[in-house]
Amino acid sequence: MRRPPAIGSVQLSAGTPRVVAAGGEAELDALTRADGADVVELRADLFEDPRPETIIAALARLRSAGRPIILTVRAAAEGGRPLDETRRSAIYVAGLPHADAIDVEIASASLSAELLPRARAAHRMVILSAHAFDAMPSDEVLQAAIARGAELGADVTKIAAVATDVRELQCLLAVTLAARERHVVTLAMGPMGPLSRLLLPAAGSLLTYGHVGRPTAPGQLGVTELAAELRRLYPS
Repeated sequence: MRRPPAIGSVQLSAGTPRVVAAGGEAELDALTRADGADVVELRADLFEDPRPETIIAALARLRSAGRPIILTVRAAAEGGRPLDETRRSAIYVAGLPHADAIDVEIASASLSAELLPRARAAHRMVILSAHAFDAMPSDEVLQAAIARGAELGADVTKIAAVATDVRELQCLLAVTLAARERHVVTLAMGPMGPLSRLLLPAAGSLLTYGHVGRPTAPGQLGVTELAAELRRLYPS
């Protein structure tokens, strides 16, 4: 099995979940504190008027706090604020030198094809992600998404899907176990979201996400609470 990648100074490892504090413009102060987080995710699409210069300034502010940073400009189709592809690309390109990793949707094929070589040249980690807000996809669809992420060159493939009951969460758990050698992050959204943040790391999910005030996805726990529970469940 290939060694899992690192986000900046934070080495990822199955069985030792790393906590990501996620937020946008309104959460910048909280992200600089983010008690218990190993990594922070800046959601540039959640800014009121996201522009390259404002995102660079925000990244510099987060950098001063000392945690590695994931830069995400989420597409509207997968939970982000509507932005045209030209602006999304400009923000990613400008922000890449100031972040440690980027997260781009698998479905944003032209954008990921543009950004992957840039990220490789800059030695930045790439997360390719897929989100299903309406229903839990079948095992076959989930496995195909993970395979597609790896095929496109992801260091880590992230799958987030709504889970309304334990059976749907079990589906995500089984897929995580089957794909753990591919370097995956899996998360449930919705009613099973809180439980998934604690359970799926046991199956091999490398990251788990919490909020610092306003959730960036349905089913998130607060990052401080999440980190405390993980320390109890996964002693290092």
